[in-house]
Amino acid sequence: MRPFARSLGRIGTESAFEVLARCRELERGGKKILHFEIGEPDFPSPPHVIEATKRALDQGFTHYTPPQGIFELQEAVCEEVARSRGFRPKPDQVLIGPGGKPIILYAILATIEEGDEVIVQEPAYPMYASIVNYVGGKAVPVRLKEENDFRMTAEDVKEVVTGKTKMIVINSPNNPTGSVLSRDDVSGIADIAEDNDLWLLSDEIYNRIIYDAVHFSPAARDAAAERTILVDGFSKAYAMTGYRLGYGVGPKGLIGKMVLLAINTISCVTAFVQMAGVAALRGPQESTEAMVREFRARRDLIVAGLNGVRGFKCLNPKGAFYVFPNIAGTGMSSAKCSKYLLEDGGIAVLPGTAFGAAGEGYIRFSYATSQDKIGEMVEKLKALF
Repeated sequence: MRPFARSLGRIGTESAFEVLARCRELERGGKKILHFEIGEPDFPSPPHVIEATKRALDQGFTHYTPPQGIFELQEAVCEEVARSRGFRPKPDQVLIGPGGKPIILYAILATIEEGDEVIVQEPAYPMYASIVNYVGGKAVPVRLKEENDFRMTAEDVKEVVTGKTKMIVINSPNNPTGSVLSRDDVSGIADIAEDNDLWLLSDEIYNRIIYDAVHFSPAARDAAAERTILVDGFSKAYAMTGYRLGYGVGPKGLIGKMVLLAINTISCVTAFVQMAGVAALRGPQESTEAMVREFRARRDLIVAGLNGVRGFKCLNPKGAFYVFPNIAGTGMSSAKCSKYLLEDGGIAVLPGTAFGAAGEGYIRFSYATSQDKIGEMVEKLKALF
């Protein structure tokens, strides 16, 4: 067989989908699995969004759109950013994408060259480091410490900034820990980006799913007009994972380069899906608010339950829908513990190492499932340990 591109050896994957595949295999064999591995809201998309999708199809939104996005959705994004981040970008600062991932990909492709260093949190969503390494850059991890509530501070960042640093990537609320950066954290990191003339990529996909904290965006610092790239989308806040719809807000010049990448890869985002996005942002927000209230109740339930299991110690996350318990007391590694839970207990989780080496000693539960299933899972854990 002819060889594949060597660059593919630098790209990673998402363990959640590998675990899900193993779960399906076990389920086909008759084993009951409690799913805590996939980060997907278990709620339906809001009714008004579904109706808007149908209406857009009936109205003929089935053709090409401008590669940067339908203007009405760009405007709706500007309204949302003004409401939630305190500044109003211009439509030419907005790029609509098929999910948040392509926005992150395009931002890194447009700014990072071979040898450039990019500071990333660890543990963190694995795509950041994967894409940086793929393009020939070097992902430089900052270890998130349990004793600091898994927050990345400005002091942490200062320790790893070098003359080769080109970008800082932050994710708050954070996947997998549920941590939320404080105002001082965000301000301090933005200071470092400004003082060293760095790009600052802020993945804020979970910003609406927040409990005992307030979300602060570094994009408010420069109105996303100089160095900050804000990434958000509809999958989490509106339970629209299958719609594949996200957006980026950033400096006009950078967005223009990212549009070129979009033209060469996706042409444009599905027209009727974009109209559903308009409805999500401008329509009733009760579905999102109810979902967050339920997530809060689930968080309280799972944290209390896990802290009652021998060998487990779990912080109370302030955002997203994940818990990241310390399992050092079990005497098992992350991989061994997650395998034991799946094979012996029928509980699907992710090892902390799926989010980087700093995740050793932890496992991730997604509590995007019912309270009944959380209770059933906790009882199984108590039996296993």
